[in-house]
Amino acid sequence: MQIDESVAHRQAERLSKLRADRSKDEVARRLNALRTAAQGADNLMPFIFDAAKSYATLGEICDAMRDVFGTYEEVAIT
Repeated sequence: MQIDESVAHRQAERLSKLRADRSKDEVARRLNALRTAAQGADNLMPFIFDAAKSYATLGEICDAMRDVFGTYEEVAIT
């Protein structure tokens, strides 16, 4: 299966438009609330849902959780 490069360009344009049209302050506030919840023992799903409703991207949501939890790296057993 081969995907035409125009699809990638179209998707990049859609993402740029989304980021331009959304409320940057609202996204930042929701992502900060997610980071704060991740530092505690709260259920993260409501915070993830709120961030998605404010048009935070999947990458931004993952980055917010990576800030708190870090990135898992499997230890090689030899």
